[in-house]
Amino acid sequence: MMKFSVLLPTRNRLELLKYAIETVRRQNYDDWEVIVSDNYSEEDIAGYVQSLSEPRIKYYRTDSFIPVTDNWNNALEKSTGDYVIMLGDDDCLMKGFFTTIKSLIEAYQNPDFIYTSAFLFAYPGVLPDYPQGYLRPYSHAAFFNSAKEPFWLSKKQCLDLVRHSMNLKMAFTYNMQHSIVSRILIEKLRYKGNFFQSPYPDFYANNVLLLKAERILICPYPLVTVGISPKSFGYYFFNQREEQGIEFLKNLADPKIIDRLRHVLLPGSKDRTSWLIAMETIKVNYGPEFKLRVNYNRYRYLQILSVYGQFKEQIAGFWRQLHWWEIILYIPFISLAAKLTKLIPHSFRNKIMGKIMILINKTPNIDSPISDKHYNNILDVFERVEPLRGQ
Repeated sequence: MMKFSVLLPTRNRLELLKYAIETVRRQNYDDWEVIVSDNYSEEDIAGYVQSLSEPRIKYYRTDSFIPVTDNWNNALEKSTGDYVIMLGDDDCLMKGFFTTIKSLIEAYQNPDFIYTSAFLFAYPGVLPDYPQGYLRPYSHAAFFNSAKEPFWLSKKQCLDLVRHSMNLKMAFTYNMQHSIVSRILIEKLRYKGNFFQSPYPDFYANNVLLLKAERILICPYPLVTVGISPKSFGYYFFNQREEQGIEFLKNLADPKIIDRLRHVLLPGSKDRTSWLIAMETIKVNYGPEFKLRVNYNRYRYLQILSVYGQFKEQIAGFWRQLHWWEIILYIPFISLAAKLTKLIPHSFRNKIMGKIMILINKTPNIDSPISDKHYNNILDVFERVEPLRGQ
């Protein structure tokens, strides 16, 4: 048999956690474990897990509220499976997940990791433009294209994808739920420290996997669903409540990395700064081996855009932190664009800003068709959607 470990870090989202666990329990495969790593919740998550009387579901609780990256590593350290999948507590595995992955592992002779397609499910009331919520395919990566069957990703393709990431351009989605990783590869990467690093552990880990894995299998079947719930970082991100999102994750950066970047960092989007720190961490660990460079100028350009577009309260004195050529090259045009934006009705402003972010490759272009069916929650998605036949 082949054993799978499902990592399930959680904090104060018991109602959602129940759905995620159920999508594992209802699989048609038995050799799995769920590692619930409770990040100091105020809810009785221990009582719920105990009530299941399921020895394959293992509960651990931290002694205090720790950063999200530490909790992910905590879950990983407690796991024992041959392959590992990270599942957020508002996400789900789709039907037949384990049997499909097992058959792929056997047919393709133990890939280092498998990157699958996914669905994206927004709960009702989460996204301003979609108050009823939605379910849609979530496979933002050129390598999927019109692929119908699994295929190997070449090392050149992998390096190109990582170079895009180092340029702060999102050529594939970094959600850890896409990746099923072999224990052997995880152990091989220990010489560089924890598997998950930086304030954005998924940004870091998925790019490192592309760099270091020798055999990467791409699976075009949507075998997982990534959830955006009312209690998620995605909710805060899409509703422009970044500070609350940072507090929610408690994502902290290594002081040594911050010191390295002191001459680069600018006020503005903390999301962008966390991305930068993740890429800088990759550069520190693997830069010499793969000749990687982080595009600091692009980061600063994106931060200037964010200050003049979204974080206007930070404009005072902002120009003093800019290089003279940035002031000459960017500020007049960005200031003009900011003034013109005020003429646009507020109802259209967010959509236009979203399109701009897509054009500059800051966010993925999620333009896949939305299902015409309504789903109440992610367990409802699991029950009603057949992943190998679409919606």
